[in-house]
Amino acid sequence: MEKPIYASLKSIGAYAPERIVTNYDLEKIVDTNDEWIVKRTGIKERRFAQDNEATSDLATKAAKIALDRAKVTPKEVDMVIVATISPDFFCMPSTACVVANNLGIIGKPAFDISAACSGFVYLLFLAKSFILAKACKNILIIGAEKISSILDMQDRNTCVLFGDGAGAALVGVTENKEKSIIEVQVSSNGEYQDFLITPGCGSRYPTSKEVLEKRLQFLKMKGNETFKIAVKTLINDVVEILEKNHLNINDIDFFVPHQANKRIITAVGEALNIAPEKVVLTVQKYGNTSAASIPMAINELYEEGRIQNGSRLLLDAFGGGLTWGSAILTFNGN
Repeated sequence: MEKPIYASLKSIGAYAPERIVTNYDLEKIVDTNDEWIVKRTGIKERRFAQDNEATSDLATKAAKIALDRAKVTPKEVDMVIVATISPDFFCMPSTACVVANNLGIIGKPAFDISAACSGFVYLLFLAKSFILAKACKNILIIGAEKISSILDMQDRNTCVLFGDGAGAALVGVTENKEKSIIEVQVSSNGEYQDFLITPGCGSRYPTSKEVLEKRLQFLKMKGNETFKIAVKTLINDVVEILEKNHLNINDIDFFVPHQANKRIITAVGEALNIAPEKVVLTVQKYGNTSAASIPMAINELYEEGRIQNGSRLLLDAFGGGLTWGSAILTFNGN
């Protein structure tokens, strides 16, 4: 009788651009200050890519680290999926195709998804599905963003929040259920599509002089509305996924939320009675890196030696769409 197989997170890797942009740097550009930014968001600095760095460049560097740690060669990769809202090119080719080419992965499926800050959880959902369907054995998933390329540096309410970066992981096959991706659930509600939106230059508002003059090509956000619905949704999603899998918060080694705002993370952590030492916090260093934030945070844990093979992680994300999702998994890396 054939043994059952499971999907497993076998490695993590990340890359943050070298250029550090502090709150004091932003004070010189827009009407803001370090005290206000830290109080409202917890962000002290973020990384911005260089002009000649594209999202695919960040993704490729993170992917190489993830592959090396998984001891998997590019030839062994069956699929490449990239989650991003800041692709190299507006329509085509996909950033995943560019990354695959950079890595020497030819003749394999490669495509992008757009789920904003929930992107990495959506990637886990897809990768797990492909593995269980026995369509692939090794899937490279990458959350990567050069959000600085779609930020309006005249809008003090958004330009202070975001940063650039990439996080990658190798999802592969395991026969050990205890080392698997236990559960992934993802959801959406387009009723609130205008809470987080890049309105211009698509088919709704095609590129025109008027669109550019109104600066519709840049990211827009309704901050207060997003904050309120994010906290409630994230809490409910965690409660649901834990109950569904007959687990409680004490069964989790680390809670890795999307790194959007320290106040949101604190509110969710307190509502769920999660011990502060279990809550991963990197927003102060990198800002909101959208689809890259969760894998970058997991990588931080890995490089600090805090997670090891067998550590159980609870992921929770919320982003534009609106989209949200959560995952429970056991890290199966070296």
